[in-house]
Amino acid sequence: MSIEFHRRMLADHVRLDAFRAALEQTIRPGESTVADIGAGTGILAFLARAAGAREVWLYDPGPVLMLAETIAARNGIDGLHFVPESSLAVAAPPCVDVVVAEVLGNFAYEEGVLETLSDAQRFLKPDGVLIPRSIEQWAAPVTSDRFERDFAIWEQADPHLDLRDAATCSRNNMYVHAIEPYDLANVAAQRWDALDFAGEYSGNRAGDAQFRMPAADRIYGFALWWECALVPGVVLSTSPHAPRTHWDQIYLPLAQPLEIEPGDEVLLTIASETGGAEPGIEVRWTAAHRRGSRSLSTQTLDIGTGDIG
Repeated sequence: MSIEFHRRMLADHVRLDAFRAALEQTIRPGESTVADIGAGTGILAFLARAAGAREVWLYDPGPVLMLAETIAARNGIDGLHFVPESSLAVAAPPCVDVVVAEVLGNFAYEEGVLETLSDAQRFLKPDGVLIPRSIEQWAAPVTSDRFERDFAIWEQADPHLDLRDAATCSRNNMYVHAIEPYDLANVAAQRWDALDFAGEYSGNRAGDAQFRMPAADRIYGFALWWECALVPGVVLSTSPHAPRTHWDQIYLPLAQPLEIEPGDEVLLTIASETGGAEPGIEVRWTAAHRRGSRSLSTQTLDIGTGDIG
């Protein structure tokens, strides 16, 4: 992972302020022990020590952990234990009062957060606290055509070539975009998934979001974002309506735009899979368009179809 990625995370004051508030709310100064899973440059561990944590274990298999150790030494931050391993590979970790792990992606589940936080529960004492605590996933129709225009290259590249197969492949992908409120339909966003990280769950997630459209419009795709409760009262959001973070939103294209009339219903079904034999994530989405009792269209897209290596 490049240092540029870590620089962007450190520049994200919305993210840092939220984790600082969560740690200060949770840590008992001079008593609490903490595990920082996926520690990176160590900023969350440093915040934990500043909040009064007695000891902090930092887990990260990447070379950036050496940089974290150098930064800690330069700044005189002690009470830290550096473990250059993935938390998933640690056989018998010391149990702590607080586990903090920020392994969320633009699409929340893409960086292994489900597998990491499920496993992280064995790092906790019986009354320990896991940060983050829970997550909700949201969706809304996109009626702006500014992302749709990107796909026009397949029609414009060469008038003598039929590139429809490449266009189909291109649409069967999810994209990271800075989506703005004006890109969205004038309809309430809907939650399609929610879970408690301290509970039991698998890497297979699925859910629905149903929209009754109030006016004539054209839907080109869907925007996805998440809201993550770190602790009660401290929520980190990637909503287009929330303060900007280093995370952006996800855009799911459609194969064909939906021509909407007032009162039409659109049902979006999303399924994602992580934690399989191969690293990565699978995402599929289906949009069903209804007008009264009539089914007008159903289209399904799958990033597995769009993956050409």
